Amino acid sequence: MKLTKSVLITLNIACLTATLTAEEVTPRKRLHSVKEVMGQVSKMQDKNVSMVDNFKHMFKDAKVSGQFKTMYAGYKQKESGVANNYATAIGGILKYELAKLNGFNAGVAVYTSHDIPLASGENEAHNDELSSSKGEYTTIGEAYINYMHENFNFRAGRQQLDTPLADSDDIRMVQNSFEAYVASYELSGFHLMAGRINNWQGYDADLDEGWSGTGKNGTNFAGVSYNDIYELNAWFYNITGQTNASYFDTGINYPLTKKVNLHAMVQLLKEDELSSSGYDADVYGGMLEFVFGGLGVNFAYNSCDASHGNKFFLGTGGGSLFTSMDTMTIDVIAADRKAQAIVSGISYNYDNFNLLYAYGDFFGDKDSLNIKAHIREQDIGFEYNVNDEFILSGVYVIEEDRQSSVKTDNDWNRAQVMLHYNF
Repeated sequence: MKLTKSVLITLNIACLTATLTAEEVTPRKRLHSVKEVMGQVSKMQDKNVSMVDNFKHMFKDAKVSGQFKTMYAGYKQKESGVANNYATAIGGILKYELAKLNGFNAGVAVYTSHDIPLASGENEAHNDELSSSKGEYTTIGEAYINYMHENFNFRAGRQQLDTPLADSDDIRMVQNSFEAYVASYELSGFHLMAGRINNWQGYDADLDEGWSGTGKNGTNFAGVSYNDIYELNAWFYNITGQTNASYFDTGINYPLTKKVNLHAMVQLLKEDELSSSGYDADVYGGMLEFVFGGLGVNFAYNSCDASHGNKFFLGTGGGSLFTSMDTMTIDVIAADRKAQAIVSGISYNYDNFNLLYAYGDFFGDKDSLNIKAHIREQDIGFEYNVNDEFILSGVYVIEEDRQSSVKTDNDWNRAQVMLHYNF
């Protein structure tokens, strides 16, 4: 069975890797959903490159970095006649980046993932989300030229992006990357960005497809973000031939005491269809989180109106909605109806060990065929950070179709274990 690609709504467990200590509470960037938390675990850290004064030293002082990753992921299916599937893959990223000369430099990175045949299923028992249906995937995930001058930066080529509706979503073996032209500028704590995306690849783009287009003739976007005690995001996307999407969120990340931190946010996403595509929806939501030393508790809500035969576009990537979980997002049930998602969770950090539990209910009103929807997901996750380079993590997902009296393709259990090493 090929699972529907999730891209948008679930939770705010904002705490696996950045839990506040009992001694001091400092406002910092917090993650807004379960999906973001899980993606952050395996995210490769950027390394600073040197500035040099001649062309020869651009290569002599170049940096080599990367990530080794191995992962097991399998599904226990409950639908009658559907086989369980699993795969174990090995791969990662190898990146080479030149030093800077007069503000210019360049970089290239290979992304690869290969199934281990002896530890992977075959035919219907094969899980294709790690290395494609062929059991292997290799691409030049990054290949760019970069120019930086003071607070201005321009990058052209294949690159990583992390914006509300276009992001890396690093939750499986191969993260998303984009062929794009992107300019950014830092001004008094505000981060301004604008650009154009032509193509993308990765887990969310379907590994069997490789590099594919974004919109009929690409995606144009612009946005501004601010992150301190107060948080702000305001973005606009013109996904050509499909939809114009306006995204906004704002909130506060405030230390109430030395031991207690409050994080509260609201968000709005409005999509207006282009060329009779049917992608036309209104989404709003909110989240509330309290952190008590190493313990975080949170609640998130999203509502989506894509009724009258319309659809909802989650974005090219994991999506920005507060209720996005490991697998389930509100777009799965939002077509041709109004839908709601309610997610709550708890996280705990002790030393280098983190635990996460999230519970989400996704409800869909009657569509034009008079059919309702109700899907429930539970995520149980852990992370053990041996050091800054070596991390072991895992998640167990229980998904149930609560609307149907018989088991469907939304009834299954999913297990994933990942080991990764950054160098």
